[in-house]
Amino acid sequence: MPVFFASPAGLGVSDCPWVKKFDFSHGVAAPGGVRNQAGSWKVMGIVMKKVVLLATALAMISGSALAADMPVKAKAPPPAAFDPWDIAFGSAIMSDYVFRGITQSNHKPSVAAYFEPRYNVNKDLQLYVGTSAESISFPNRAAAEVDIYGGIRPTFGAFAFDIGVWGYLYPGGTCFNAAAVPGSGIPGSDASCATSPFGNSDPVTGGLPINGNFAKKNASFVEVYGKGTYTINDNWAVGFNEYYSPNFLNLGAWGNYTSGTVKWTAPSTIFGSSGVGMYVSGEFGRQWLGTSDAFYGTTVATRFGGPFPGGIPEPSYNTWNIGIGFTYKVFTLDLRYSDTNLSKGNCNAFTSDFSSTTAGTGFVTAINPGNGTTAFGSNWCSATGIAKLSVDLTAMTNLK
Repeated sequence: MPVFFASPAGLGVSDCPWVKKFDFSHGVAAPGGVRNQAGSWKVMGIVMKKVVLLATALAMISGSALAADMPVKAKAPPPAAFDPWDIAFGSAIMSDYVFRGITQSNHKPSVAAYFEPRYNVNKDLQLYVGTSAESISFPNRAAAEVDIYGGIRPTFGAFAFDIGVWGYLYPGGTCFNAAAVPGSGIPGSDASCATSPFGNSDPVTGGLPINGNFAKKNASFVEVYGKGTYTINDNWAVGFNEYYSPNFLNLGAWGNYTSGTVKWTAPSTIFGSSGVGMYVSGEFGRQWLGTSDAFYGTTVATRFGGPFPGGIPEPSYNTWNIGIGFTYKVFTLDLRYSDTNLSKGNCNAFTSDFSSTTAGTGFVTAINPGNGTTAFGSNWCSATGIAKLSVDLTAMTNLK
């Protein structure tokens, strides 16, 4: 840009006494004030360079000031650190504790609780271990059911799997079979199996009071399992379950349980903005069972078959359930109907029901001979309704 210098009273530059005349070609004053033309252009170039530098500096200063006034775009926060650990825990109260169609609490109320640490390898693979406890009412008078389990849960798109090992422990049991004393060679023999006053067995029946059913002191067993769920959409899911035990309920018989499930989850708006959810679900399964050991053998034959002194062929059976559930935050209320196709006679032989007090000819089967004419029957495998209120939480979701 051009720069102008004003002179006093309109004088030219050469007329100003404070302006010295130079020889622009040599940097010294020219004699007689004669101006060197080449030097003049050189000096003007230097002046122009300085002017450009000054303008640039001003532009930078003004630009910086302008930038300071402009809003600064916020940086995106760093992604939250991935914490692979989590803990699931909860409890429940239910009107009846039913396991594969058969009551474990003598059709009385039961309480349960569980604790399950989890490790998420990534979003598609979870490792877990856990323990749970349920109040029960077993023939061997076990104090409770205590479960210890662990496994892996891989996910592949809409398919979710659960593979693991489950141990069912029944501490505090007692023996009821007067014949199963040490030296008898009967599996499950124990000194406490003898008749009272030196053992637990009833002196009249030789087993449980009234009905004479037998029960081992130890009913604990282990299963391996595999479960899968396919989520069709936001509302529908189907699944399958497979469990196997080499010694189910310590009967001496292997057990295999297979079932299919279906669940419909209602749209989240079904109850408006109340936060209440709803689902309907059902299951159909079959429990296959092998032959028990001699502890549960019978020496009485009936017109249906027998005897089975070495152990009874445990009755395989079908079971099913259907129910409706309501959810609110961490709470679930499940109302369910459950049933099996086991007869009362075979149910008595399989469960060793201690509460059975009704005998009749209609309860006699090959594995439940009674005295050959009449036998006790059990309703532990019959249709029942179950109301269950549970609360389920996870540390990462509910305790933050």
